[in-house]
Amino acid sequence: MNAAAPAVRLALVGSPNCGKTALFNRLTGSRQKVANYAGVTVERKEGRFVAPSGRRYAVLDLPGAYSFHAASLDEAVTRDLCRGFYPGEPAPDVIVCVVDATNLRLHLRFALEVRELGRPMVLAVNMMDAARRRGIRIDLDALSEELGVPVVPTVAVQRHGARELVATLDEVTARPHPPRVRLPEGAAHDPEALHAETRRLLARAVAVPRRTAEIDDALDRWLLHPVLGLLSLAVVMFLIFQAVYAWATPLTDAIDAGTAWLGERASALLPEGPLASLLVDGIIAGVGSVVVFLPQILILFAFILALEESGYLPRAAFLLDRMMASAGLSGRSFIPLLSSFACAIPGIMATRTIQDPRDRLATILVAPLMTCSARLPVYALLIGAFIPRREVWGGLNLQGLVLFALYAAGIVSALLVAWVMKKWRRDKGEHALLLELPSYRLPHPRDLLFGLWERAWIFLRRVGGIILALTILLWFLLNFPQPPEGYTGAAIDYSLAGRLGHVLAAVFAPIGFNWQISIALVPGLAAREVAVSSLATIYALSAPDEEAAAQALSPIISDTWSLATALSLLVWYIYAPQCISTLATIRRETHSWKQVGIAAGYLFALAYFASFLTYQIASRLT
Repeated sequence: MNAAAPAVRLALVGSPNCGKTALFNRLTGSRQKVANYAGVTVERKEGRFVAPSGRRYAVLDLPGAYSFHAASLDEAVTRDLCRGFYPGEPAPDVIVCVVDATNLRLHLRFALEVRELGRPMVLAVNMMDAARRRGIRIDLDALSEELGVPVVPTVAVQRHGARELVATLDEVTARPHPPRVRLPEGAAHDPEALHAETRRLLARAVAVPRRTAEIDDALDRWLLHPVLGLLSLAVVMFLIFQAVYAWATPLTDAIDAGTAWLGERASALLPEGPLASLLVDGIIAGVGSVVVFLPQILILFAFILALEESGYLPRAAFLLDRMMASAGLSGRSFIPLLSSFACAIPGIMATRTIQDPRDRLATILVAPLMTCSARLPVYALLIGAFIPRREVWGGLNLQGLVLFALYAAGIVSALLVAWVMKKWRRDKGEHALLLELPSYRLPHPRDLLFGLWERAWIFLRRVGGIILALTILLWFLLNFPQPPEGYTGAAIDYSLAGRLGHVLAAVFAPIGFNWQISIALVPGLAAREVAVSSLATIYALSAPDEEAAAQALSPIISDTWSLATALSLLVWYIYAPQCISTLATIRRETHSWKQVGIAAGYLFALAYFASFLTYQIASRLT
């Protein structure tokens, strides 16, 4: 095979929950890159692999779609790219349509739409192992004959589960040809004709002993019970927040010790001066104070990914639909809001799956109230400094309980805000929830590791890019201009940042924020976690002596802040719209500066009012 030949472009398409992403991971391994399509916020994931024949492939993992009659931006991107109409993206050479072998009744209909494009195509019947366990018999040869395209079995979670698919791709690429069978002209746009053809294919090639698996029915009797199901969901969420602290502590301690050692070594090797201060007090102290929280963030992501891969999340959405509808949302809002616990940006983008514009806008406006992972460094810092590490109520971690309470406060606030919006809008009707409940399955460790690696890399890029740049900028603002000779005050008070901090302190004094906190809020606009690195830099430079500057940030603030100030700052971060990227995403998704203004305005008002009450009450009680 000619190594200089261009890579064959494969488009991987399929309906949600068909195992398409697992198959993508199986084919490409670690050779992946993630970006966005030009002009939209839809995620673009591309990977590469080399077949045993030597032929090179570029695989594009397209967003999941139920139909080319697009009801969301994700489906529109998939449709246009498969047709070769998407600007800046060449048409695929071969389309691989992935279907779930246990749910062909739903997924074959979309495969018919893909076939009608007339492009070279392979049908990958995934999860064949699960189909065999359920007694489902699929005549792949008959299905291939009826569809007029190659049909191959795949098991994306097994090591050689895609071997036959790769061999078939080599054959199709060597002799590309359109599907041998097509529907009559116009039938591809007729839903009834597509349903009739799907029923005919199922009768011809598929034998299903029962519609659902026995294990699914048994689990659903408990997990979808109106009482037991809600209790199970509450227990799962509670255990997640306990694990974020209990499991991450040894790793964070190790990273913290490594950062301290690195700072000490840098101080010993460099002569005293601006360069040493920039490296030790600015870069190492600032960036290290954020990296230390990476284990907690990854543990939270691991649980979210596991719940998503297991098939539990759609059931949680179904379970919460009635409660969320009473607050002016829908069950479909659950998955975007849960995604917002990781980051509000993908959570807001995930609202594209909500077809009703009213419910979608309400979900977008309350998504920033979900406690994203960028808040974790701030929460972990303040909880570690002011909440003792001890067990209560029979072994529960007190710090984990406080973290759970902060998350719960965000959730309750989001429901209350959505309820208020429902009372103000004219259309107060409720919309039925239509949702696919996929089969339960055990998450594959490889897919979890790939997902965690992507998120760790995104987080570290933020540390290496935004946070590092802002830390250096803040160090400069804290060090310049230098005070004149004879100046008796602290040098940091004379700096640009010190002057700005004292001005802002007058605004935030009623809620208990000192000038150091006020300064840290400014770079925190770019990314919330920057507030921690900013505080580390500020206190390192404003410490009275080198010994105090060498201390970790947590004991410094526990000695200099009151409990009321710490509680006020915790409450501030539940509500504050302190993320420009989130506001920019709201603008891109709604195409409205008015909605950006509404989101920023009500979040700031809630943050200030709630922090004011917290500080005033805590000051009197303590």
